Amino acid sequence: MSPEPAIDFVPRPFADLPGEADWVALREIVPSATAQVRTLPEFGGRDVTVVTSLPESWPALHRIDGVVLVALQTNAGSGDLSRDIAATLLTALDLAPGTPVTTAVLPGPGPRLQDILDPAVPLVPVVHDSFEYWLNAEAERTPELDESLQAAAESIVETVKLDSVPSAYWCRMGSREYLRWSFAEEEDGLLDAIARLHARLNSSVAGGKFIGAFRACGISIPVWELPRGTEAAEVEDAASEFLPTFRTALDSDAPLDADERRARAGIVARQVTLR
Repeated sequence: MSPEPAIDFVPRPFADLPGEADWVALREIVPSATAQVRTLPEFGGRDVTVVTSLPESWPALHRIDGVVLVALQTNAGSGDLSRDIAATLLTALDLAPGTPVTTAVLPGPGPRLQDILDPAVPLVPVVHDSFEYWLNAEAERTPELDESLQAAAESIVETVKLDSVPSAYWCRMGSREYLRWSFAEEEDGLLDAIARLHARLNSSVAGGKFIGAFRACGISIPVWELPRGTEAAEVEDAASEFLPTFRTALDSDAPLDADERRARAGIVARQVTLR
């Protein structure tokens, strides 16, 4: 028997999906969230709930009430994360209600998320402070189940999605607050834009200091450390005011000057790749 053809590595697996920046954020930096998508008619026209994670790291769950949950924070199988999640989603749709997909399967070539999801349905994340979405509303509750859910919730980093700008997430880690802002723009251009602002001491948001960026799924997620005690609501206006300034820097095609090149080199040196 000939081996299954290999899938080429795709460095930007969520490209061309509506809300690419949020797909990456839910995959990499948001601890607990859900979002609704819908498959195209040729794939059943089914509503599906995308989630950050599921119990026991299941890739998917066809809940007893018929709701299909597909997790993003799972181990990748092939070189194309979009193909892996699409294969899991289609598998879950065919399972009987009450059945999980317990292990990731290494899929062969086939449809990707871009091929099976309705592009007219935007990805709109809803951030949660628990994992209650694992259960349907009529699920029997036991002390053991509640204790397990509580223990899982205690591991969640407090996170809020900003309303004033797209794909930006405030979070609190210990006694520190951060802004993590996911951008779907081409990575080199985004780093140039931040370098232009950083060199002019104009890269601050809400009094916060730009400290670096994550590289994930082919895009960048800049991070600002906010003044101690800054709440999410206090960042909304500042982020909205910063975005046009950032867009102007992003649209510039002027070569970087010496100060901007030094700033960019420092940003690249501090960039962390999430895998």
